[in-house]
Amino acid sequence: MKTLTEQTNRMTQAIPAAYGSWKSPITADLIVANTISLIGTAIEGEDTYWLEMRPAEEGRSVLVRQTPDGISTEVNAQPYSVRNGVHEYGGGSFVVDGGRVVFSNSADQRLYCQRLDAAALGQAPRPLTPAPIANGLALRYADGTIDRKGDARGDRWIGIREAHLGEAEPTNTIVAVALNGPENGPENGPENDPEDPGQILVQGSDFYAAPRISPDGRQLAWICWSHPHMPWDSTELWVASFQADGSLGEATLVAGGPQESIVQPTWSPDGRLYFVSDRTDWWNIYRWDGQTIEAVCPMQAEFGQPQWVFCMDSFAFADAQRLVCTYSRNGLWYLGILDTETGELETLKSPYTEISDVQARGDRAIFIAGSATSPTAVVQLNLQSRKLTVLRSSSTLEIDPDYLSEPELITFPTRSGAGETEVAHGIYYAPKNPDHSGTPGERPPLLVKSHGGPTAAARSCLNLGIQFWTSRGFAVLDVNYRGSTGYGRPYRERLKGQWGVVDVDDCVAGAQYLTERGAVDGDRLTIDGGSAGGYTTLCALIFHNVFKAGASRYGVSDLTALAEDTHKFESRYLDSLIGPYPASKALYEQRSPIHHADHLSCPVIFFQGLEDRVVPPNQTESMVAVLRSKGLPVAYVPFEGEQHGFRKAENIKRTLEGELFFYAQVFGFELADGIEPLEIANLT
Repeated sequence: MKTLTEQTNRMTQAIPAAYGSWKSPITADLIVANTISLIGTAIEGEDTYWLEMRPAEEGRSVLVRQTPDGISTEVNAQPYSVRNGVHEYGGGSFVVDGGRVVFSNSADQRLYCQRLDAAALGQAPRPLTPAPIANGLALRYADGTIDRKGDARGDRWIGIREAHLGEAEPTNTIVAVALNGPENGPENGPENDPEDPGQILVQGSDFYAAPRISPDGRQLAWICWSHPHMPWDSTELWVASFQADGSLGEATLVAGGPQESIVQPTWSPDGRLYFVSDRTDWWNIYRWDGQTIEAVCPMQAEFGQPQWVFCMDSFAFADAQRLVCTYSRNGLWYLGILDTETGELETLKSPYTEISDVQARGDRAIFIAGSATSPTAVVQLNLQSRKLTVLRSSSTLEIDPDYLSEPELITFPTRSGAGETEVAHGIYYAPKNPDHSGTPGERPPLLVKSHGGPTAAARSCLNLGIQFWTSRGFAVLDVNYRGSTGYGRPYRERLKGQWGVVDVDDCVAGAQYLTERGAVDGDRLTIDGGSAGGYTTLCALIFHNVFKAGASRYGVSDLTALAEDTHKFESRYLDSLIGPYPASKALYEQRSPIHHADHLSCPVIFFQGLEDRVVPPNQTESMVAVLRSKGLPVAYVPFEGEQHGFRKAENIKRTLEGELFFYAQVFGFELADGIEPLEIANLT
């Protein structure tokens, strides 16, 4: 392994230098060349599986199997990439069962079956669903499970299908796709009808997730919701029994409703249905025995998170009495083992502050976890010894901790619409580099980060994208504004009808709080964000005169355009964040940065994927045109082939370095490293 210490000649004492100009070994090249994203886990027998998104392979998602002897093997060879486009964000792209993997392939969105024996791994996977055809029929699949009843139903993949039929809104259903057939089936797919592949089991709602089969194979549970709700607002949990022909009988509503969000229905080995619900304003674990619902471990903590993608598992059964789980409290995640009979929760000692994708079986559990000083990793827990073992790290770098700024959880006052004082939360990182200090009398510039979603949260685990800034002399504040998750439903719902107001107020308040604390330079406050965070960034720059520069990555600038031209999953999201459309069109225009660009008086840089369907490029390009016409410094960096979020190594690198270059030109500090210049219009 490379170490940053080996690549750096450590100075005997810190050399004073202007903040922002510090020489740092945490370079964009090292970040993208030595870092992957870990996005899913599974256990099958004694083997462990996880999914790697590799920027160095143009964002290809690779399923990896590790055997007990520690040997890792790629399951899907080039050019296959395990990723689906259901809801545009995907998740739940593979399921492992009985010596085979069924997965969605990114390029064509077809389901494929890959045998896991040594001979089969060298062959192309067998397609289970037809390729997209000329009349516009395109099918996407996600969040599947395997039905192995073994009777007339046969072996089936049961999961979510999203059908895109030309100009009509996509249709979401729960379907069953047969797995039986010739082991080396026809190249164009199985013998399913290409016009209607698979058997529809559930339909009628706008969205579905988490179809799960009971241990005896007799019942199916699932959650569903419909416009205008999002899954963190209102979902329903249903159960139905299988019929002899594989269809479902009459369904029973177990839980859910207009003010209840349910996630992760999971059958216990003894046949009881567990799920996470926020019916008491906190996402807690409940169970249903077929008649009554009871809380398993009531706490003012979150055992779930907003379901932006499928399969965000926060608990799993090792056996009927032991449930391995993770929960968050005040922005930090904890690992626990819950006794399902007594309700006693044992919180384990762990170095990790971020934990997700929990799987368990027998005496072991696996999950993805990270801490303030260690990158995310696939971690295994031995339930007998409580020993934690890293199976795969997201970074091959050994980072000298002297270069790492450790997060400080802060709570600061902010204003409400009624003029009362409320509080917001954030994660603060001070500049840190053992080789440098600021010049006498100088305070560091501050980069405020506004997370996406906006129903999401800033995380406390090691983020090299943040350390890139702090090791160069920037302070960073990652804001968990009102509307963020992890602090209960009332805090989350403070953003309802107030997007572009309370989130912006909190970013401004956080910057002012640190300025008043004397931690940062109030004349060099910057802000950036991606997607919804880009919208908050633009609103902060336009409606407040606090920040001196900003960066938007695929950020929303025109709410009306977003309401009229976005994908199905979020097409009614703004009903709750802003107001019903088009009835509230005037409010949409009032809060859209594009209509108030004349109020903007500081430089902005924009980064945009040209294949983005969530925030189409025309929104960013319209904003850039306005700024150019005003004579304000502005830069525009478009990326061919990128969608909503950048996956290619060269584009991630360009974004990091481009933003730093932009601020260097705006604030007039020297760069320690050579960075490819970018064109900045109107810069004098």
